[in-house]
Amino acid sequence: MKKTNSYRRSYRRKRNPYREVYALGQHISLSAHKSRRVIDQIRGRSYEQILMILELMPYRVCYPILKLVYSAAANASHNWDFEKTNLVINKTEVSKGTTVKKWKPRAQGRGYPIKRTACHIRIGLQDTSWYEYEETKEYLLCFKKMNEKKKTKHEDMPHYSMYNNGGLWDKK
Repeated sequence: MKKTNSYRRSYRRKRNPYREVYALGQHISLSAHKSRRVIDQIRGRSYEQILMILELMPYRVCYPILKLVYSAAANASHNWDFEKTNLVINKTEVSKGTTVKKWKPRAQGRGYPIKRTACHIRIGLQDTSWYEYEETKEYLLCFKKMNEKKKTKHEDMPHYSMYNNGGLWDKK
């Protein structure tokens, strides 16, 4: 039997449903501190919300992050057949990269040092459709357990109300 690409993709998806898909951007010439300010705004949000937020934010950092989000979503849809509407940011990391030291020439033969920092950004996306399936499955199991009534010892004994039936004396 010849295995096609769609078969391989469906097999990979069934094998590990909790797969995290990520995109890594290295040596982005931006400050790690400034990048973290924007990353904190999008952490834990859905793919569509992220695109809307990043397109409307007026910061220079937004464009490289937007490219990374697009790349991670493309990885998810191509490699694992995840739908882009079900993707949510799972993990985001911003780490310090290399620092390039330069000299800026100033007046009277002086020079001031300039540090150009870079950062590495990692964005991880996860498919939420599997979690919704698991939650409904757990809910149905709990609902089934609640409906199964456990029989106790005292259920077989008749229950007489002291107030409605005139007490226990009329039963003798």
